[in-house]
Amino acid sequence: MTNVFSIGSLNMDIVYQVSDLPKPGETVQSLSCKLFPGGKGANQAVAASRSGASVWMIGAVGDDSYGEALRRALQADGVRTETVHSIEGDTGTACITVDAFAENHIVLAAGANGRLTSSDIPEWIWGEAALIMLQNEIPWQVNRHVLAAARERGILVIMNAAPAMHIEEDVLPLIPILAVNETELEMISGQRISGRIDAQTAAESLIRRGVSTVLVTLGSEGSLWLKSDGECLWTPAFLVDPVDTTAAGDTFIGAFAAEYASGVPAQQALRYASAAAALAVTREGAQSSVPGREEVLHFMQP
Repeated sequence: MTNVFSIGSLNMDIVYQVSDLPKPGETVQSLSCKLFPGGKGANQAVAASRSGASVWMIGAVGDDSYGEALRRALQADGVRTETVHSIEGDTGTACITVDAFAENHIVLAAGANGRLTSSDIPEWIWGEAALIMLQNEIPWQVNRHVLAAARERGILVIMNAAPAMHIEEDVLPLIPILAVNETELEMISGQRISGRIDAQTAAESLIRRGVSTVLVTLGSEGSLWLKSDGECLWTPAFLVDPVDTTAAGDTFIGAFAAEYASGVPAQQALRYASAAAALAVTREGAQSSVPGREEVLHFMQP
């Protein structure tokens, strides 16, 4: 199996189901409240593992009950957790409100994720990793360190720029694959996105600024894969009735990473990832919604 490393966040998700998302100043009654293992780094690790990759998680949890629960959840999915550090204090949490149309609002508390440092990344990973996944729920200086070290050693990195934030110009040429949704693409490119044409124009601008490959997910409009060598692929979405979109993007990226790192062509890996994400939105929760490989392959059959 291919070694994939996820360097990122681990959160306990506190999910409230509501009829309508609250307006500013409004209090609404929830229909239910449940706890789910989450965090973008951990979600992507689980998605890659369930799609057949050998996955290591590098991150930090607090010395509380949430931290131990998150570690056990990863282990149950076959993700290696020896490099998940326990730090004094609270584990990261996310408060997620999901309405009847599967739209959500998310508020993060970084907890231990915010105290991860570059020194927490062991040197031995550079000889083992075929692909590294990064996200924006850990300190930015850690991501910068990983991008530079991976570039020096020729290791493929998928930088998922979520939550949306500005990326410095000198970092863009260090990114082999930049994975973004519409909001994140707008933030980084500085261009307004409204549909496929705008997305491709903005992605082209990032290629000119040094990014090697841009992967844009556009929900029901599918995804765009644009490389600096001119390769351009549009992959349609699988249409389903959504229940909870919380981990759709993480599922897409983790599933794609597992396929692509194993040598599967981009077009095939993107279609597989699209199917995995479609299945994920039909279920509640983050990691609990991620499908396994056989289920995805069955779903893809005509």
